[in-house]
Amino acid sequence: MLLALFADIHANRQAFRACLDQARALGAERMIFLGDCVGYGADPEWTVETLMGLVEGGAVAVRGNHDNAIGVATESMNAEAQAAIEWTRGRLSVTQRRFLAELPLTLREDDRLYVHSEASHPARWRYVQSASDAGRSMLATTAHATFSGHIHRPALYSMSSTAKMTSFVPTSGAAVQLLEGRHWLAILGSVGQPRDGDPAASFATFDTGTKEITYCRVPYDVEAAAKRIRENGLPLWLADRLAVGR
Repeated sequence: MLLALFADIHANRQAFRACLDQARALGAERMIFLGDCVGYGADPEWTVETLMGLVEGGAVAVRGNHDNAIGVATESMNAEAQAAIEWTRGRLSVTQRRFLAELPLTLREDDRLYVHSEASHPARWRYVQSASDAGRSMLATTAHATFSGHIHRPALYSMSSTAKMTSFVPTSGAAVQLLEGRHWLAILGSVGQPRDGDPAASFATFDTGTKEITYCRVPYDVEAAAKRIRENGLPLWLADRLAVGR
């Protein structure tokens, strides 16, 4: 089965729609969402409603820290992120807020684990920014492959049976086989707010038969997404950063 995996949509309607269209064109048979469908962006109602429909149709989703912050006022965030969350709370319906609150923190499916941040303490929302961070996450699960988001930059880590770590930044469009005998951690990058210097939306496909992951970058109408942020009075930096992928 060909899976399409998405993380950190952040209420960016234009980027999300472009990634969904590309995933369907590639023949994706099931969709996996790794958290933070809201926050930062200006279309939370559409994004959550779209996600709810996809989950009802067989997709799966886990909760991210921005999703969690909608119902948990004590979630710690910077000023721009907090402003966007407070604005988002007022836009979502009771049903949409309940949907986000009830999403699981992790989900295991066959030999795969889905989590927004990392596996050792999912509710702490730790960032995986090094091989040691990745190793901590991989040692916390028996899954062959863990798929996550949170840092908004694509990365791929593996650990051998002797705990030797490898890491690299995957090349878009180049399939990588997640070999047996190693544990893997695939960080997808962000659909709605990439931070690796490339403004194109990021997602990945994974073939459960061949164990191949392919990272994908999708250009979208960045200016339309930025305009929506400005029109709704959200912090201007949330719009400006989209064009530079930071």
